[in-house]
Amino acid sequence: MQILSIQSSVAYGHVGNSAAVFPLQRLGHEVWPVNTVHFSNHTGYGAWRGPLLAPDDVREVIAGIAERGVLGECDAVLSGYQGDPAVGAVILDAVAQVKAANPEAVYCCDPVMGDVGRGMFVAPGIPEYMRDTVVPRADVLTPNHFELDFLAGRTTTTLDELLVAVDEVRDRGPRDVLVTSVIHAGVGDRSLDVVAVSDAGAWVVTTPLLPISPNGCGDMTAALYLAHLRTTGSPATALERTTASVFAVLRATIEAGTREIQLVAAQDAIADPPRTFEARQLR
Repeated sequence: MQILSIQSSVAYGHVGNSAAVFPLQRLGHEVWPVNTVHFSNHTGYGAWRGPLLAPDDVREVIAGIAERGVLGECDAVLSGYQGDPAVGAVILDAVAQVKAANPEAVYCCDPVMGDVGRGMFVAPGIPEYMRDTVVPRADVLTPNHFELDFLAGRTTTTLDELLVAVDEVRDRGPRDVLVTSVIHAGVGDRSLDVVAVSDAGAWVVTTPLLPISPNGCGDMTAALYLAHLRTTGSPATALERTTASVFAVLRATIEAGTREIQLVAAQDAIADPPRTFEARQLR
């Protein structure tokens, strides 16, 4: 596949494009990274340097790609954190251009907005913009449990409730939804679920809850799920392969004792995902 990935970038560590591009390349895909920021490190450190790129600058980079006459070869557009509706508009315009050139292309959106325990960590107005403007344009959506509840306008505490919420979101546009970090009454306090839903059904993988929650994990997850879903055509297989690779990266990160996800150290588990987890069909 050839993937246009429009995300942030950091020199040190792995978030945004710095978390998505390398895993996609290890899976054998061509990636066209367009950066929305170029920071020294992710903002979780509390201090960073580097420019936040103006929306017009991002648009110019995409225009230059279009001028090469290659948008018809693009199979997917991938986006993550959108800190400014103006950048979101640039991304949606790029999606429209790619789909006009290749109607089979898909848009995968990771609707980064917040998380359990942290609440919303984006600027006011961004969650509503994501819900009302961006999500309906997506084909593949990868929210965490907290973000799904916001998008659906309900609180879910069971898998049945979560599936209802997913269906409500799917009715607005995205046909494939991956929900990460799912916590519910039936999973216990040492595990979490990851749920994949499509027109073909719904599946869940239960993984051990590791004592780590590093930045960039969601960016990596969205990229891997998009890649495996498009190459296999199977949400269940994509779910198994994605969770196996992410788990391996997190284990390597714990062993390394670092806050940056260990993409390079665990790259073999990205290129060839182990059979760590088996997806169970929910419906």
